[in-house]
Amino acid sequence: MEFNLDLEHVAPPPARKDYRIGVVGAGFVVRELQLPAYRRAGYQAAAITDRDGERARETARLCGVPAVYAGLDELLADRSIEVVDVAVPPDQQPAVIRRIVERAGHVRGVLAQKPLALSFAEAAEIVRLSEQAGITLAVNQNMRWDPSIRALRTLLARGWLGEPVLATLEMRAPRRYVSWKRRSDRLTLPVMSIHHLDAFRFLFGEPAGVYASARSDPRADFPHRDGIVLYILEYAGGLRAAAWDDVYAGPVLEGAAADNYLRWRVEGTEGLARGSIGWHAWPNVVPSTLDFTTRLRPGVWFSPRWREAWFPDAFAGPMGELLDSLAAGRPPSISGRDNLRTLALVEACYRSLEEHRLVSPAEAVAPDGL
Repeated sequence: MEFNLDLEHVAPPPARKDYRIGVVGAGFVVRELQLPAYRRAGYQAAAITDRDGERARETARLCGVPAVYAGLDELLADRSIEVVDVAVPPDQQPAVIRRIVERAGHVRGVLAQKPLALSFAEAAEIVRLSEQAGITLAVNQNMRWDPSIRALRTLLARGWLGEPVLATLEMRAPRRYVSWKRRSDRLTLPVMSIHHLDAFRFLFGEPAGVYASARSDPRADFPHRDGIVLYILEYAGGLRAAAWDDVYAGPVLEGAAADNYLRWRVEGTEGLARGSIGWHAWPNVVPSTLDFTTRLRPGVWFSPRWREAWFPDAFAGPMGELLDSLAAGRPPSISGRDNLRTLALVEACYRSLEEHRLVSPAEAVAPDGL
């Protein structure tokens, strides 16, 4: 049996890179992560707009974006823009996408941020409107492009771990709450946990149900439904996938020493793998890691290493997937319709919090939602 240690931790480039991209939003994620990653990947960020004109101009200057527009309508009036990258808070995102659907018949694709919306119903409406307009909608679930997660998926696909038995993920990363985050009582599940729920779907498929438990975050001084969240996904074949999303992580922002990390582990019938992801150390770039052992090579640990990290390298992946889907005429793997299944898991977690029981994604959303 071939034992190839190229674990495909970086996705291949899209078939076409020359689509002209218009960016809506010029905040931290765009300035520090997305645009630098696009530039290194060779994608054409052609224009940008933001409610704060000075911030848009500064981001354009730093990231080499040639055109700055005064507002969304002005950007949409540029008929050379084929793809729109929407990078605004989730309480504003649906309105922006509705405007694109109404005004921009020339736009072929939209990359939205996660969460697509703060309610499943509104997200489903955005998906339907985009499909009716013939616009390919993708959602920026960028954890799927973290190098360790992609390499893990390769291990699973090759059967080197056998049948998955137990998957765990533990995140210790404190959060600050500013801007729109203080306007919502949904703090962790749609913002942080959504990455992990989507990654579990990416790796293992659709769970039968989820049990979730949460307590408030002592640092959040406003009403909220979920702070520190723990959840277990049950799969029909027996697999259990569990995560601890600790957004408090102790009083480290108040002066205590920090012990922050994000680690995962997957045990299978033929092997096990473990990894770490270093996004919490940003602006320090900490490459993701992977170690694995398999009965195919008894008694040996393999520890491939690479230079790529989730922050910022993975942020080229979702845009590359959208561009490739447009070139190939296929739905992107992170399509809006696929993302509804991740959002249904989020909703199932909230119902589980309220009812203290296992909840299936299907019963947590409207019957026609999926």
